[in-house]
Amino acid sequence: MPPIELGPTRPIGAVDVRIARQSAGLRETAEPKSGTQSTVALSDVLDPGAAPVDTSRVEVIRKAIESGQYPVFPAKIADGIIAAGMLLTKGQ
Repeated sequence: MPPIELGPTRPIGAVDVRIARQSAGLRETAEPKSGTQSTVALSDVLDPGAAPVDTSRVEVIRKAIESGQYPVFPAKIADGIIAAGMLLTKGQ
């Protein structure tokens, strides 16, 4: 693995607020007129609904982890990491 190059070091100080404000500039925002109703119709088409999570199973696993009873298999973890790495590099 090649070494990581950090580049030259330089002192780091606090951000000068005056410089940040000058570079941001002025922003104009549109304000809705008072007394007008919104003409936007909301839809439930894109609402994903509730997440498909088995809360009782999550609670059982959480308690097993807290008590030290949850089984950990390093070989399965390593296989998963290797598989994820292979999936990520296939597109390149």
